Amino acid sequence: MVIKDSEFEHSFGYALLRGDMGTVWDTSKDERMVNGTMNPELIQRAKERAIRAQLNSADGDTCELHDQFYRDHKLLLVLFRALAVMPITRSAPGRITFSWRSSASIYAFFFYIVSTVIVLVVGYERIKVFRTTSKFDEYIYGILFVIFLAPHFWIPFVGWGVAKQVAIYKTMWGAFQVRYYRVTGTSLQFPRLRMLIVLFSIGCLVCAIVFLLSLSFLLEGFALWHTSAYYHIITMLNMNCALWYINCRGIRVASSSLSRCFRNDVAVECTAAMISRYRFLWLNLSELLQSLGNAYARTYSTYCLFMFVNITVAIYGALSEIIDHGFGFSFKEIGLIVDTVYCSILLFIFCDCSHNATLQVAQGVQDTLLGINLLKVDQPTQKEIDLFIQAIEMNPAIVSLKGYAEVNRELLTSSISTIAIYLIVLLQFKLSLISQQIPAEIIENVKLLQKGT
Repeated sequence: MVIKDSEFEHSFGYALLRGDMGTVWDTSKDERMVNGTMNPELIQRAKERAIRAQLNSADGDTCELHDQFYRDHKLLLVLFRALAVMPITRSAPGRITFSWRSSASIYAFFFYIVSTVIVLVVGYERIKVFRTTSKFDEYIYGILFVIFLAPHFWIPFVGWGVAKQVAIYKTMWGAFQVRYYRVTGTSLQFPRLRMLIVLFSIGCLVCAIVFLLSLSFLLEGFALWHTSAYYHIITMLNMNCALWYINCRGIRVASSSLSRCFRNDVAVECTAAMISRYRFLWLNLSELLQSLGNAYARTYSTYCLFMFVNITVAIYGALSEIIDHGFGFSFKEIGLIVDTVYCSILLFIFCDCSHNATLQVAQGVQDTLLGINLLKVDQPTQKEIDLFIQAIEMNPAIVSLKGYAEVNRELLTSSISTIAIYLIVLLQFKLSLISQQIPAEIIENVKLLQKGT
């Protein structure tokens, strides 16, 4: 459920707590009376707060003005549209939408049809390898290259299929930033984020080119023209990792900024109304974190499965080569190692940035709440502090892919342990096949010796 603007207005008017307490609390005074005296600083803060209270987070023009997060990472969304992965558009001020009849969707259909033809042609060439060779390593390479083609065919499911949820999530950022300004009096800024987006965008393209050219050079039978079917796929995988990092970084920056403003405001005026405002703002931030996992659940569930299978097959192929030919590394083994390192880095970034984001959401705010001296505040403020702490406990900071998996460092360690189990089983089959071949080879050698004598 999305926090409605009307509910946020209740927190500004302090109506919820006032109803719970059964007391009359005159909010028209804006808490200008402090210990029976008029405080000029609090009067000025109340005037500024009254001006900001007129802003509406449901207004598109207001969201457009304060949506710094969209302006900073707009380039990455444009690249996703160019690759026909996520055809969402900024159709109105402050609103990101998705429509099957939009120009972005029509372009995505044509781009996907053309790229599908190329992928099928190259895929047929890769499948022919299974018919023309009996070598074990050629089978491994053929499997890997077929696996790398798989993400192209799930784009309509994990890209277009979740575009509406992603558009809602991106629009929620605009509303949150308006509410952040209303509560804190400062606009939310994301230092160096735009520069990172430019670097990531260039890096995604460069890494895809370097990775494919290196595999074409290192692996026999992978012709240069075959890489034409893989460029948009590898770039999409890189950009998905970059997009997840940017979203998690945005959550982390917002959490740190909210904690800092909350700590500063508590030092000036620790009142129930102020605590209530920050409670609703924090709940809005927690909702953003949960919506991140829900909106991209399909995309990153398949992303993790792809990385898991790819790492397992590549490591198994490399170990099999070592078992068969010793530790003299060939180009083929290096190619498999490059594939393993590449997928492992993407999986690590995906899990680690989520872990770092979740740590920041509640920690700073909770430390400030626990540091308040309850003997120096009134009873309504004490109750509001208790409500805030309960809200943090009841809304744990986790990124869940709609319940399929929680994205944190534990996902990384569990993936490593599962990969290790599969490798042990596969290598046992490999060693058993070798042990069955040894007696036959000995028999042949004995026969040759007997014929020689």
